[in-house]
Amino acid sequence: MPPRADDGLASRERTLLAALLLSLWAPLATGLAVLLSRSTTQVADFVRRSAELVAVALTLAVVRRLRRRGDLDAAQRAVLERVAARGVAVALALSGAVMLLLAASRVRSFDPGGDVRLGLLIAVMGLATNAWFWRRFHALTYERPDALIDAQRRLYRAKVAVDACVIVALATILWAPGHPTTRWVDLAGSVAVAVYLGWSSWRTLAAGGRPMRPPSRDSTS
Repeated sequence: MPPRADDGLASRERTLLAALLLSLWAPLATGLAVLLSRSTTQVADFVRRSAELVAVALTLAVVRRLRRRGDLDAAQRAVLERVAARGVAVALALSGAVMLLLAASRVRSFDPGGDVRLGLLIAVMGLATNAWFWRRFHALTYERPDALIDAQRRLYRAKVAVDACVIVALATILWAPGHPTTRWVDLAGSVAVAVYLGWSSWRTLAAGGRPMRPPSRDSTS
């Protein structure tokens, strides 16, 4: 049996496993929060977190296969890396499309309300966790350029931006549920998130077809 080529995959696998385990609770908790409120942003956030969980699981599966199959040549590894990167891009695009459609369907006949405190707490915790993983994947990509990890870096950067938008929208509902502008802030939060997710999906697909270059140590792009 040929030796297994690691290429730093062990640390990447551990980071992805930690990211997956910490992401498992998010769709369940967000789903419960949706039942307690009537926020468009929160429903969209539930769909988004579910799709992102699948994307992280797919990347972890590919990294594990690469680590255990040391006999794969460069072309075979590239194919697996593209599959995982496309999985991340599809998750981002799907989440964005669902958010946009949901916001459009509620423009005329929706008033936000309900108890959004649980959803707000989940978003704040998610922001802190996702920011840590974003920096971790950034550091891993800087140390050794890797299309798989770079896709996760982009995914978690998008997650941080989305969490920030969700926090603003839910905080507005919590503090001023009856204000006329609250409805539009909630819907605008979904639209902003959808646009950003679509842009991130396109960037991830575009990056998958180019040779990897490490990001600068302090860059957030």
